[in-house]
Amino acid sequence: MRQIVLDTETTGLNPRSGDRVIEIGCVELMNRKLTGNNFHYYINPERDSEEGALAVHGLTTEFLSDKPKFAEIVAELRDYISGAEVIIHNAPFDLGFLNAEFQRLEMPSFSEHINSVIDTLVQAKEMHPGKRNSLDALCDRYGVSNTHRKLHGALLDAELLADVYLSMTRGQNSLSMDLEIEEASTLDGHPLPLVPLADIIIVQASDTELAEHEAMLADLDKEVKGTCVWRTVAAV
Repeated sequence: MRQIVLDTETTGLNPRSGDRVIEIGCVELMNRKLTGNNFHYYINPERDSEEGALAVHGLTTEFLSDKPKFAEIVAELRDYISGAEVIIHNAPFDLGFLNAEFQRLEMPSFSEHINSVIDTLVQAKEMHPGKRNSLDALCDRYGVSNTHRKLHGALLDAELLADVYLSMTRGQNSLSMDLEIEEASTLDGHPLPLVPLADIIIVQASDTELAEHEAMLADLDKEVKGTCVWRTVAAV
């Protein structure tokens, strides 16, 4: 299962008023493991950042002036995220900006190129109602170190969010276990005899147990608002 943890920085809060994406950072997870195949660009928005936004990310107009424009990186971004499940904290914000950037170039929207979206802010609110669920708060809650985070940065925040997401969803680890081949046990220096396969009793699940298992998977699907990892593994 390929997942992309994504974050952006922008010139302001509203793409409809002309605010633009100035940084995008993505971290790839394959079967819940970091691959190191990241995607990161600073982008020239061809406009100044609002004062409040600049205080958050610190990316000045001068710094961004020689960076590529969104049109120059859009094809690479599209290919990178194509068909993936995308994980975002407060997804409507980032998706609103990315969809606007794609549509500005008369391309199908960003959302049309991906498989699905997981909003970790929605998940966190369901798991921790009434508590602070910002990225910093979740880092504190799950023991993810963010001491090196002085300003917001898209790639750094995506890396932190990846660690937070894996901690939040660790109950959905792969069904397969990493089994190591060990040396045969011995008795008085002699290997123990292998048990013939015919002596192994296999107990099949009953119809009732299968129905209960399916109900449990359906509940997990609802909780993650999609397809839980157990179904994905079973389909492989």
